Parts: sequence; structure tokens; C-alpha cells
Amino acid sequence: MPVATPNDTAEATLTVTEETIDAYADLTGDDNPIHRDEAYAAETFFGGRVAHGMLSAGVVSAALADLPGDIVYLSQDLEFENPVRPGQTVRATVTVAEELGDDRLRVETVAEVEGDGERVLSGEAVVLSLPHE
Repeated sequence: MPVATPNDTAEATLTVTEETIDAYADLTGDDNPIHRDEAYAAETFFGGRVAHGMLSAGVVSAALADLPGDIVYLSQDLEFENPVRPGQTVRATVTVAEELGDDRLRVETVAEVEGDGERVLSGEAVVLSLPHE
């Protein structure tokens, strides 16, 4: 199987529901009330319940896994730009920007809300791209 090379892209999507947010909170132990409590979250600058930022980052991880070869995450820099609310679908797109040597690639990462195209996060990852055995 080929490995990822510059200009390769991949995408992944996730529709975020209240149940998704609750399951993520249960799994990680992150019970911040801006994620779990609608009444509390309504009084914050978010104006309502929002998903964990790392839930959107997980969609980036899923997109990376769809690049050619066996992908091993080494690092990720992220900027969280906008919240994701229940009922929205996150679309992550990853694009291989350059080869760094030793099977390492720099990958541009972005996630947006489907429909309105509002960016929710951006950054770059460094991954290993190895041939699938």
C-alpha cells in the first residue's frame, strides 16, 4: 500500500449530538458544565451548551487515519476558533503539506461546521506515514 505524500488529502465528519457530548464527557471525565449543563452554559459567553474542543480534534484524527499508509500521530498544534453546538456536523480536512524526512510528514489540519463553513479549529500535525504491512 502506498504512503501519504504532499498534496494528499482526507476528510472525516461527525454529527455532534447531546448524547455524543455526554459520552465524550463520560469517557474522558471532563464534566465541565459548559458541556453538560444547558442552564449553566446558557449563562456563559457561549450562550448554550457546546462540545468539548477535543471532540472536534478527534474528527481531525479520524481524517488523518484515512490518509494512505499506516499513520502514526506524533504531534498536533491546534487553535480552537469557534464552538460546536449539538446538532452541528463537524467536517475535518487534512492536507499533507510537506515531507520532513524519516517518514515524517507535516499535515495542515482544519475543521469546519458543515453548512455554514464556520471554522472551528485549525493547526498542523506531524505524522509518520508508513507502508501498510
